[in-house]
Amino acid sequence: MAEIICVIGNKGGTGKTTLSHMLCQGLGLLNQKSVCVLTDLGREPLDPEGRRYLTADARSRDALAKVVEKIRGLNKWIGVIDGGANRSDMDRHLYSLAHLVLLPFRDSHEDIRTVQQDLEAFPRALALPMQWPTNPWAREAADRMIENQLGAYRNRILEPVFAISSSKVLLQKRIPDSLPSPLANACRRVASPVLDILRIDHDDVDIEAEDSVDDDMHAPTRSAAEATLSTH
Repeated sequence: MAEIICVIGNKGGTGKTTLSHMLCQGLGLLNQKSVCVLTDLGREPLDPEGRRYLTADARSRDALAKVVEKIRGLNKWIGVIDGGANRSDMDRHLYSLAHLVLLPFRDSHEDIRTVQQDLEAFPRALALPMQWPTNPWAREAADRMIENQLGAYRNRILEPVFAISSSKVLLQKRIPDSLPSPLANACRRVASPVLDILRIDHDDVDIEAEDSVDDDMHAPTRSAAEATLSTH
């Protein structure tokens, strides 16, 4: 049985696409098969070559229905759907499809006001602080903002994904042959708690250890099902 994760939220610029790709990369590093599904009309499909996951283009309702159907037919796969922004109807549709819904937000008052509205609108969704500051003073201020404004939702807020400049490499159309170890570690940190929420067993990995194998992003040989999915 496949799992569907949707990354949604009404505000743009919260890191939905970055989170979707970091999550899929981390899933791959934890030996989970996944596909990152593009629905944002303002973005172009990315080349799956060299990634630890597949990519799928579902920028129309018909294409989305076909991709979701294919994912559901793949045993033990995980589909991560990047919902895009400012599309309330699409968010509601994706919410209805998903086993897990993530609402990324950044450390701004506007982001927090918007994610509070989304948490109300989507009662099964979990909020995820994205590109969170690493400076101790900035982080303390950001954490305090959460406590002051989102305290009532504390049990629905995941651990933050800290800002890492190399995460933008995953959003390049074609990624380099190797990725930096800090990025691989960050992607594992994103994926591991998601697998725990979904109650999917996964490898225990020392994310602090630099592993040259993890940095060599050569995609494994694909099955016929994988090849079919990647054509969309």
